[in-house]
Amino acid sequence: MIEELAEKIGVKFNNIELLQQALTHRSYLNEHRDYKLEHNERLEFLGDAVLELVVTEYLYAKFSNPEGELTNWRASLVNGEMLAKISGRIGVEEFLLMSKGEAKDTGKARQYLLANAFEAIIGAVYLDQKEKGYDVCKEFILKNVVSELAEIIENKSYMDPKSLFQEKAQEKVSVTPSYKVIEESGPDHARKFVVGVYLDHELIASGEGMSKQEAQRNAAAAGLEAKKW
Repeated sequence: MIEELAEKIGVKFNNIELLQQALTHRSYLNEHRDYKLEHNERLEFLGDAVLELVVTEYLYAKFSNPEGELTNWRASLVNGEMLAKISGRIGVEEFLLMSKGEAKDTGKARQYLLANAFEAIIGAVYLDQKEKGYDVCKEFILKNVVSELAEIIENKSYMDPKSLFQEKAQEKVSVTPSYKVIEESGPDHARKFVVGVYLDHELIASGEGMSKQEAQRNAAAAGLEAKKW
């Protein structure tokens, strides 16, 4: 029952159908022509704006750090991976309505749906709670999203993997990492690159990508994991 999710997120809905709509993926409507609600994309659009404003307002009020650093912190809090993780934690997945095809995909596509549903839930809360909408959303976002900030700052996960790997490499072994293309394949319009990250002449890890830059970022991320940094 959708009321179980409302209880989990701590909001007493005036119109529980708004929460139901927030969990309805477009693909579900294709298989259920008589379904009376809309899909969740408009609610997601609204929730995304509310989420960004709440997080921005909090960071501005609490920290005097430079704009660039605050921007990186905010990006780490509101990105799809983080929102999907939070969605999973509060049990959104079991209430998602999607097509049979979408239901079979449990990889990145599912994470994308979970992140979008989380933003749509914020949009639903904002609309449902009338004049208190922003305040109720703010409480929900501070509790579930902004609470992740301390760990993000401590682990420096807000940093680009290349920047973080370089910082750690210089700190731990006094070496600046270098990157080299190990393999290049595919047609011109769909090239795939494999790049290695090296400390001195030692290959630490490799990463794939559709561009050299993407492959370098993935190699750096793999390097951080390999070195346990």
